[in-house]
Amino acid sequence: MSNQFREDLEEEDDELQEPVIRIKKPKKEKEPEAAGIFFKKLFLDGVVTKESATALLPFLIFLSLLTMLYIANSHMAVKNIRDIDKLNKEVKELSWEYKSLKADLMFKSKLTEVAKKVDTLGIKELVEPPKKIIISSNEH
Repeated sequence: MSNQFREDLEEEDDELQEPVIRIKKPKKEKEPEAAGIFFKKLFLDGVVTKESATALLPFLIFLSLLTMLYIANSHMAVKNIRDIDKLNKEVKELSWEYKSLKADLMFKSKLTEVAKKVDTLGIKELVEPPKKIIISSNEH
């Protein structure tokens, strides 16, 4: 089922409208961009021919390979520098820990500190010097 009212209106509008005459303006040719002109002249006028471009292709591939190697090398260098900085921080922290543990050990190994610790076990400090045991070579 179609809309007859709509079709009737469209037919009446077509009858009422007068034909409009349009004058076409001649199309202006758009000037190509300067870069486009440059590349057209470069490739089409014989400066760079297909043969010379094909001959240079291995060299261009070599240059692109070198560029990729250069970029990879710089990334590896940055990574190595970051690793070195991280390891330097770790070495400093371990050095501080070593120094603090060494200071604690030196404090705990003093004669008075050792005497306090051993006093709970019932061991007392010697008052007289120790006796030296001498073994003659004949007794062997």
